[in-house]
Amino acid sequence: MSKDGELQNAVLAELNFEPSVTAARIGVSVEAGIVTLSGHVESYAHKHAAELTARRVKGVLAVADEIIVDLPASTVRSDAAIAAAVVERLAWDSAIPEESVKATVADGWVTLHGQVDRHYQSEAAVSNVRSLRGVRGVSNEITIRPWVNTENLGNDICMALSRSWFFDQDEIKVTAAGGRVRLSGTVRSPHERQVAANVAWSAPGVVAVENDITVA
Repeated sequence: MSKDGELQNAVLAELNFEPSVTAARIGVSVEAGIVTLSGHVESYAHKHAAELTARRVKGVLAVADEIIVDLPASTVRSDAAIAAAVVERLAWDSAIPEESVKATVADGWVTLHGQVDRHYQSEAAVSNVRSLRGVRGVSNEITIRPWVNTENLGNDICMALSRSWFFDQDEIKVTAAGGRVRLSGTVRSPHERQVAANVAWSAPGVVAVENDITVA
């Protein structure tokens, strides 16, 4: 069996293993390590779970998510109802600064706008909305408020990476300018690549991360 065939079987097995995914509704194809997911699911949360599950399989270089969200009649909500639910959900999350994030809804697709201080606050907003009934998709247009002093940003990220057991100091190069960070180098898996990006996003003052790390 080819490497792509083996990878396809591994992704299918992982989808079947993951309890939050209805694997029977999802098709998997692989070409040169790139996994394409297809099929129909009943919620955006299920679509997102399938993508995350595929990404964690060893050997996956990237995932093209072509899964379609086909809402059952019982979960269809008006845009007004979804918008109201989004406002309420965001208001209850203490991680998100009050009134910092706004939402627009069109045909069940939620677009988040606003400005927050840290990346995790933006991610929290998306996570809150993703699981709401009636949501077909989420676009994140939240921006990170720039910090005045980002002079030591690159060094701070390098030190944080060196504290992680995932990385050696010589594996990853970090460059930073004006809150924008670029990562380069080589790691052993897509998971390590994502971990490096998460570490970079955790640094105060980061407004963008360009992840050019390659997977060996």
